[in-house]
Amino acid sequence: MRVLIVEDDSTLGEAISRHLQKQGQAVDWIADGALADRVLAQQSFDLIILDLNLPGLGGERVLEKLRRRDDPAPVLILTARGQVEDRIALLNLGADDYLTKPFDFGELDARCRALLRRSQGQAQDLLKLGNTELDRRACEVRIDGRLIELAPRELRLLEVFMSHTGRVLSKAELIDHLYGFDETPGANAIELYVGRLRKKMEQSSVQICTLRGLGYVVKTPSS
Repeated sequence: MRVLIVEDDSTLGEAISRHLQKQGQAVDWIADGALADRVLAQQSFDLIILDLNLPGLGGERVLEKLRRRDDPAPVLILTARGQVEDRIALLNLGADDYLTKPFDFGELDARCRALLRRSQGQAQDLLKLGNTELDRRACEVRIDGRLIELAPRELRLLEVFMSHTGRVLSKAELIDHLYGFDETPGANAIELYVGRLRKKMEQSSVQICTLRGLGYVVKTPSS
């Protein structure tokens, strides 16, 4: 999904960014709170990973302004503060979860998946549609129980489709989900990935339908 990391520690910010990108996530990393606030006022994200001690504008203020704009994006706070009172204050301010530094990347992954599930109204990491299952934790796709090999970005595209069944998704929306600010997809990038996905999922009952001039919609034979 489209993730924004707001972290001024270059070592940590780069490590988190590389880790999520290897999973096929579209990641933007910003080291300044004021810049992050300006970006968030213009661009929506599926998940925000937010540090507190930032130059320009503190993380609490970034979060406060985000919620004043009624932006519902889930926010995971990275904090070195261990006091219960501090964590309660962050949750009351609008944070969805927090992770105390130092942390394990496995726990980071689990908390990110939990926040994305919650924001999409889903209870499990396993998405099921027709004869197709997508396990977000294992990053695996199975059709009739048979494992299908997908490239990371193909898998994330399928995840977007299966999380928005019955809804028309424009190419612009798909690009927002799959690419970061520093990536420049080609004019036919979405058509290319959709074509690859359709070919690899020929045995799936999940149908990626093209609506000319509008985008794509996912259906099953029963829908």
